[in-house]
Amino acid sequence: QVQPVESGGGLVQAGGSLRLSCAASGGTFRNRAMGWFRQAPGKEREFVAAIDWRGGTTIYPDSVKGRFTISRDNAQSTVFLQMISLKPEDMAVYYCAAASFGALGDRRSYYEEDRYTYWGQGTQVTVSS
Repeated sequence: QVQPVESGGGLVQAGGSLRLSCAASGGTFRNRAMGWFRQAPGKEREFVAAIDWRGGTTIYPDSVKGRFTISRDNAQSTVFLQMISLKPEDMAVYYCAAASFGALGDRRSYYEEDRYTYWGQGTQVTVSS
């Protein structure tokens, strides 16, 4: 079992940066792909980024590509989300999730919430305009 715990959220001005961390306690972090999702008020949760178990494949939707970077440190059982050039529309609760798989050939599969088994409680990111 893996228990993700997010940190690093906060208030930032538009154009600013934040780095989120997700510490995943439990035994099988290094064998799992990890993902970040976000949910804004009144909206459905959406995929933000994912990384395979080795860190060799990263996936982003067009909305964050070039601004967000996901990375992982398997020795520390931690995954990171570096966010730059933040926009007001990035404001949301950000969730870290541990996948049921290590890597998949179909990159679109990383977008699917039901492929992620363990979820954190979320961390709030607020972007002021």
